[in-house]
Amino acid sequence: MDLRAEVLQRFLRYVQINTQSQDEVEDRYPSTACQLDLARLLVEELKALGLSDARMDEHGYVTASLEGRAAGGGSAARLPSVGLLAHLDTYPAVPGANVKPQIHKNYQGGALRLPGVPDLEILPSDNPDLAKYRGDDIVTSDGTTLLGADDKAGVAEIMTLLAWLQRDPSLPCPKLRVAFTPDEEVGNGTKFFDLKGFGAEAAYTLDGSGMGEVEDETFCADSATVTITGIDVHPGYAKGKMVNAIRLAEAFIARLPWAATPETTEGRQGYLHPHGLNGNVSQAKIQLLVRDFTGEGLKALEAKLEDIRNDVLALEPRAQVKVEVKESYRNMKVVLDKVPAVVEYAEEAVRRCGLTPERKAIRGGTDGSRLTLQGLPTPNLSAGGYNFHSRQEWIAVGAMVKAVEVAAALMRIWAERGPAGAGR
Repeated sequence: MDLRAEVLQRFLRYVQINTQSQDEVEDRYPSTACQLDLARLLVEELKALGLSDARMDEHGYVTASLEGRAAGGGSAARLPSVGLLAHLDTYPAVPGANVKPQIHKNYQGGALRLPGVPDLEILPSDNPDLAKYRGDDIVTSDGTTLLGADDKAGVAEIMTLLAWLQRDPSLPCPKLRVAFTPDEEVGNGTKFFDLKGFGAEAAYTLDGSGMGEVEDETFCADSATVTITGIDVHPGYAKGKMVNAIRLAEAFIARLPWAATPETTEGRQGYLHPHGLNGNVSQAKIQLLVRDFTGEGLKALEAKLEDIRNDVLALEPRAQVKVEVKESYRNMKVVLDKVPAVVEYAEEAVRRCGLTPERKAIRGGTDGSRLTLQGLPTPNLSAGGYNFHSRQEWIAVGAMVKAVEVAAALMRIWAERGPAGAGR
């Protein structure tokens, strides 16, 4: 089977398995049992490929390993151990069950129509990268759900690479460790990850977008919960007595700076993003994401939340307003800059595959963000998809093939350069 047919077949199979994670779940891991359906399938497929140590642990992490093969017939004993990772789950806030993938063959331009929602289209004006894939096959959902390229494209690409390596023992590679993680979309992808047991010197997540991207920087990220406690009384006799927590939540959100929202920021600009609101007259809670590329910028945004808290209390002193901040992850660049070869090898792999590497900062985070700060340098590579977390998500088959080829070239480079590579 050729790479193009294989990676597409795997991708289509995986996206039809619902693996949505669930936010704010504290009593179980992973947050949803459905993620284990894909995890179990992957263990079966890994064993069928001959990776006898493939297993799913008690937390739903799937791991496996492939013995190294030195370039030029050298000693495999001296090869480094390198990891490849992708995540099992899909974004929880957009429908992700019953995905019906659509293949738009031989794309020649124009809007991509999504048959499940006739008035929903993927427009070239909003997606200029579509022009790169004229003549290619584009995969979308039918518009009623997300597609799941984030990150089942990465899963399919790693599995296709493993199958390729097993078919062709002449292909050099380091000691290869692979892992598929649950709950990445809700910020817990590495919560129980056995870093010591994984045993890699460096790793790469396949969780990025356009071809040729090599991402060595992420946001610094916190989450914030604003809890507003009011006073509830019968509305017919409420004058001078009621303190409506819902109205105060409205006042709090209205004071968030419009110039620091996801809708108005780009590049290296940070933001405050209210993404959840629930409550009643007695109590209301606002869930926010706080994002910036520096720790100083993150603190400035969180100071703004305290300023707004004080404004709301001045508006209604009888209320209680509490702002709680929880650390999510930090910018991985501070660590990756100390081991530049890890990123440079990825850029060289992109060049070997006929592309121009584009080093980028992620306006988001990956499992690699935390793994890097925990001591495993883990930059992010392209998996090929666009419009993640959206019903208008799409991916070109050629981009998935190129991701497999880049990963293969990267493994060859590690095999060529030997165990000291990460430290050079």
